[in-house]
Amino acid sequence: MIQQKVPKEPRLRIAFMGSPNFAVLSLASIVGAGYEVVRVYSQPPRRAGRGQKETRSPVHQFALEKGLKVCIPRTLENAAELKKFNALALDVAVVAAYGLILPSQMLDIPTFGCINIHASLLPRWRGAAPIQRAIQFGDKETGISIMKMTEKLDAGPVFSSAIEGITMETTTENLERKLAYLGGKTLLNVLEKLKKGNASLKPQSKDGVTYARKVLKSEARINWSIHAIEIERLVRALCPWPGAWFELNGERIKILAAKVEKSEGPIGQVLDNRLLVACGEGAIRIRKLQRSGKRALSADEFLRGKSVEKGTTLT
Repeated sequence: MIQQKVPKEPRLRIAFMGSPNFAVLSLASIVGAGYEVVRVYSQPPRRAGRGQKETRSPVHQFALEKGLKVCIPRTLENAAELKKFNALALDVAVVAAYGLILPSQMLDIPTFGCINIHASLLPRWRGAAPIQRAIQFGDKETGISIMKMTEKLDAGPVFSSAIEGITMETTTENLERKLAYLGGKTLLNVLEKLKKGNASLKPQSKDGVTYARKVLKSEARINWSIHAIEIERLVRALCPWPGAWFELNGERIKILAAKVEKSEGPIGQVLDNRLLVACGEGAIRIRKLQRSGKRALSADEFLRGKSVEKGTTLT
């Protein structure tokens, strides 16, 4: 165990660095606990929606609503940004799905360095998409790791971790919400220990290291030739984005929920009139779907508006 040094001041001076909704709850937890957030870093506004209007990140928007000072640099890898960061006289920088690379010189500037809220039980699922990969590969549990950042990706020693179960109803959407809450709660415990000077770090195991590569849109098209279990997991892992999909008569349709059943037939063929589809092994019953630009529908609702007869092949 590595004992952490006592901070320079009785109140922690914190910078928070994050962008998506996942990070908002952690920032809210810090603010709600009364910590001094001297700066919030987030990604610059991006054009989004049908009107391509410039939109602030969820963290940026929340910070402004709370009256916090916000920095939105396009990169941190220059001398000017390093100088600004150094001038903040931070005790700790908290990073949660920020989206920009922190240069190595920045990591040791705060008293306690930079700590990361990572959505997995490290060393499993280091990398960009730990939530999706945990679901896709059938993990029974995942969690949150509060880690001290080092130059190597997600390889730093861990302050604390917390476990969250994965069930057959778990999707990326609902698991992300649970882990966001768990991350904020676990972070506060770590910050309290840092403030009291009794935080400790545990090196990550060298065994069990896996990497969660970024999710690509090209992964979303369903390959009916694989096992039904793999397809059902993929559906949950890619819900809500980008959404696992198939084509029916040239139309792209997303599957939002499905169930594995014991049945066999030609690969990709609909085996009854209630959307049971044959896979490479087993079959899946499609429970919830979404046509392009339309609202999500249960299978029954979908079939009332569009007939999919037994023997139809999905591609």
